[in-house]
Amino acid sequence: MTALMPWERSGSKVTDRQLTRLAVVYVRQSSMQQVADHQESTRLQYALVDRAAALGWPASRVVVIDEDLGRSGASTVGRSGFARLVTEIGLDHVGLVLGIEMSRLARSGKDWYQLIELCALSGALLADTDGVYDPAEHNDRLLLGLKGTMAEAELHLIKQRMQTGRVNKARRGELAVPLPIGYVRRPSGEAVLDPDEQAQSAVRLVFTKFAELGTLHAVLRWLVEHGIELPVRLRRGPDKGELEWRRPNRMTLQCMLHSPVYAGIYAYGRRRVEHRRQQPGRPSTGRVVRGEDEWLVFIPDALPAYITVDQYRANLARLAANAARAETPGVVRSGSALLAGLVKCGRCGKRMTVRYHQQADSTRPDYVCARQMTDYGAGERCQALNGACVDTFVTAHVLAALAPAALEVSLRAAEQVLAERAELEKIWSQRLERAALSADRARRCYRLAEPENRLVVRQLEKDWEQALAAQQTLQEEYDRFTLTRPRTLTAAEQQAITALAGDIEGLWTAQSTTAADRKEIIRALVEQVTVTVLGTSERVTVTITWAGGRTTTGETTRPVALLQQLSYFPQIKERVRELAGQGHRAEAIARRLHAEGFRPVRGRGDRISASAVKEILRELGCLPPPARPRSAPPPGEEPGRDEWWLEDLAAELDMPAVTLYSWIYRGWVNARKESRRPYRWILHAGPTELADLRERRTRPPGWYTRRRWTDTEPPIPAQDGDQTASSHL
Repeated sequence: MTALMPWERSGSKVTDRQLTRLAVVYVRQSSMQQVADHQESTRLQYALVDRAAALGWPASRVVVIDEDLGRSGASTVGRSGFARLVTEIGLDHVGLVLGIEMSRLARSGKDWYQLIELCALSGALLADTDGVYDPAEHNDRLLLGLKGTMAEAELHLIKQRMQTGRVNKARRGELAVPLPIGYVRRPSGEAVLDPDEQAQSAVRLVFTKFAELGTLHAVLRWLVEHGIELPVRLRRGPDKGELEWRRPNRMTLQCMLHSPVYAGIYAYGRRRVEHRRQQPGRPSTGRVVRGEDEWLVFIPDALPAYITVDQYRANLARLAANAARAETPGVVRSGSALLAGLVKCGRCGKRMTVRYHQQADSTRPDYVCARQMTDYGAGERCQALNGACVDTFVTAHVLAALAPAALEVSLRAAEQVLAERAELEKIWSQRLERAALSADRARRCYRLAEPENRLVVRQLEKDWEQALAAQQTLQEEYDRFTLTRPRTLTAAEQQAITALAGDIEGLWTAQSTTAADRKEIIRALVEQVTVTVLGTSERVTVTITWAGGRTTTGETTRPVALLQQLSYFPQIKERVRELAGQGHRAEAIARRLHAEGFRPVRGRGDRISASAVKEILRELGCLPPPARPRSAPPPGEEPGRDEWWLEDLAAELDMPAVTLYSWIYRGWVNARKESRRPYRWILHAGPTELADLRERRTRPPGWYTRRRWTDTEPPIPAQDGDQTASSHL
């Protein structure tokens, strides 16, 4: 008697209810390599159609789902066939699901138990080569659960064995890792530098320019400006292994600067997957870049190198410092503030920010420490000061530090220009040589073809013409390059470079020297600048931390808004008292103060004015308060309810009248003028307006002079005796 197959012994579980539905054969292989190499397994899975027929399903009711060939069963991501199977089961269209083994359906317990539950609810059966299972029955459900657990554990063991083998091979430096631009792998498996000289020159040029320019974007702009392309070895396709020249891009340059291979380091385990970082609803690989101390394998000097290990680490540090973060100075940006990113508050230790104020045709930078206001929206500024005074102080020390090296700078400048031109000349000569080689190859291919085979000859002739045209175009570009940039410097050019480099201060103030150039020079020498304003006075303590750790401390002065803020105002006040007691008038006192070296608030002229002396005399009680000009006002021109004369409201707010006058033109105060001479201002300020004006009065000096991006406010007309409306810090 012939032995019954497991399908036949389990036929009693198949009922008419299942036979009225579809029988689905699910076919899957884990990778395309298995599909190509393990074809017998694929044939066995397709043969399950006959098993479905043996269980009673007609051929027209058997559906084969094979969209997941070449896809892993570790998850449902990318498995459109499995998703289709689950959908059909949920719609009660499936009576039987066949697979050569349960691991073909799912390797993940989550996906497997979801499938079992859906089959139990819809009444569908599961079948493999061992038999037919009804997920609604306890014993079959238990057996299916064990099969799913074993499939998941088997996948884990397979991955563990493969990962252990990869790591052990990598620790010996024998695991073939993908090589970046500028490297090739020999048939023996050894990694070597690209044998193409132009490819090596292009790679070295990238690292040389980054060391010189300091930013990735600057390197990219330089390469594009000079027409330098990057060599790429094709890794797939009919031209696999051929060298192709492509335009540079940011991502390629970033990968080159971050790759340890260029420093001769064999590394493995730099990027590892952390599933916790995979956010649901957003595609993410979960790959996390590890620090050098967390790499699984680190073997120095295992590969041929373009740069040293120290240069590689310096490049990484420079890239990290270029990032715009609170703890790093960031890259050099536009703006006239020379110390942007380098200034640190001497009171709280936080990094100070830069704010620009529009002044006529120029902008004025201020260094401000307002971390409390920025982070918490409340609190006061720690300190703020005009940026020009600190920039001038640091610039003087930087130029003094550069002066002894003027001769060396001049020589290095000439050498740098010559080296750059030599490098460009080398790149151009290699490009011309490659173009000539391509044209010669096209010529030889054309001449070796049979003249009678016109189908081939016509194409080879076209290729030769294109190669000759490309060679001619490149030669014309080289001629234009040579005219604009000669190969070598003339004696006059070398002498001019030497003379200019010797005059450090002249170079610094030259119109051709940009603010970005000055910032780069300062950053090359200065690591940090700590400033501390002494109280509210004009005195500022500046500490320069040089590269290497040495410090220089000095003091400078800043502009202040009021004469009373000057640190020597008590001496001025006492001297005014003495001179007034000797019978001197305000004008004479102002001249004596200037002769004795007392200087006013910066921006208010070169001497203390007589009007300022009169204010001090009134404060000392040596002069009566100024009489308000009282010309007989015309009828109906007296201030009405909640209206003030400008001088009266200024006195009420305890502020200079000139500042209140500027507020009128800024639209912060409602005002009108008399209709007749002397055309005095009458301001409206009720209780609410007075409260708003007092609150505005308490704001820090310079608050209302913040930079405007559009000139929408009317200019403040200058009048005799008026001061500038903007306050200086």
